[in-house]
Amino acid sequence: MIDVHAEGEVGRVVTSGFLTIPGATMLEKMNYINEVDDSVRRFLCSEPRGYAQMSTNLLMPPTRPDADAAFLILQADRAHPMSGSNSMCVVTALLETGIVPMKEPETVVHLDTPAGLVRAVARCQDGKCVDVTLDMAPSFADQLDARVEVEGLGSVRLDIAFGGCFYALIDPSQFGLPITPDTARDLADIAMKIHRAVDVQLEVVHPLIGSLRGISYTMFIGHDDNGDLKGATVLPPGRFDRSPCGTGNSARLACMVARGEANVGDKFTARSIIGSKFDVSITGATEVAGRAAILPKVTGRAWLHGFHQVGFDPTDPFPLGYMVADCWGNGMDLLK
Repeated sequence: MIDVHAEGEVGRVVTSGFLTIPGATMLEKMNYINEVDDSVRRFLCSEPRGYAQMSTNLLMPPTRPDADAAFLILQADRAHPMSGSNSMCVVTALLETGIVPMKEPETVVHLDTPAGLVRAVARCQDGKCVDVTLDMAPSFADQLDARVEVEGLGSVRLDIAFGGCFYALIDPSQFGLPITPDTARDLADIAMKIHRAVDVQLEVVHPLIGSLRGISYTMFIGHDDNGDLKGATVLPPGRFDRSPCGTGNSARLACMVARGEANVGDKFTARSIIGSKFDVSITGATEVAGRAAILPKVTGRAWLHGFHQVGFDPTDPFPLGYMVADCWGNGMDLLK
C-alpha cells in the first residue's frame, strides 16, 4: 500500500496482494464489487485497516490497449467510477515509484476507469510529480433547480449533475451555514438527510450507462471571500472530502454553463473546506446522448506520505472490519 494525499484527501494505492476482480472491463469489475462480492472493499476501507477520511484505490492491469494502468476507487459505501483526487494520487504513485516510467518535463498517463479512459498529464521535475492535470469525463447538468422534501428541513433546492459520477449540488445558505471546518458536522448531517431524500424522490440515471444510477455524493457549493469557487463534497455515511473534488467541480461547471454563468475557455480556482485548491477549466463542449455537455479539466497536486502492508490473521474477529458512527457519520443506512 502506498499512502498518498491530493490536496489533503487521502487516496491509498494498493499495488499488489489481492486476487483479480472478475470482469472484462473496469465497469464490469466495479459492478462485481457493488453487486456480487464487496469483501475486498470492506476489508480495505473499514476499521481497523481503514478509516473514515480516506479512499482506497485498487491498482490493476488495464482492460484496454490504450491505457497505461487501471484502478477502482473503493470507499465506505461502494466502489465508484471516477475521482479527480484519487486519479491524482494514483498517477503520482505510479510515477514516483517507477511503476510507470517518468519522463521530464511531462509524462502522459492514460487511466482505465469504469467511467472511461482518463488522460492525465503530469508535470515532472527532479523525480517529483509536481502536479497532475486530468481531462475529466464529459459532464452535464441533469436536473436544475430540483426540489426534494427533507425531514426537518422542508423543501430543499438543488441541482443534479454528472461529473464522472452523479452529484446533488446544494447551496448551504438555505440552512444559514457557511462551508467551514467548524460547520462540517452539522453540514454532514444535513447532507445525509438530503441524500436519503434524493434517493427516494428523484430518478437519476446516466443516459448511456444504465448501471450508473443514483447520486454518489452531495456537494455544498458557494464562494470564498476572494470570489473563488468553494465546495465541500460529503461522502456516505457522512464525512467530507478534504480536496476541492475533481468530479464534483466538473459537475458544478456543467451546471454553471447550463445557466449561462460560465463558458468554454473559462478558468477558475476551486477551494476545499480546508482551503486547498484545484485549478479547473472548461476546455470544450460536447454531447452525451443528445444532452449538452462540457469537457472539464482539473489540475491539482498529490504527495506520497507512507508505505505499508495490511494483512489478515485467521483468528481476527473482524475480517471485514467495522464502522462506528462517532467517526463515520449518521448515514449508515446509505451504505449500499
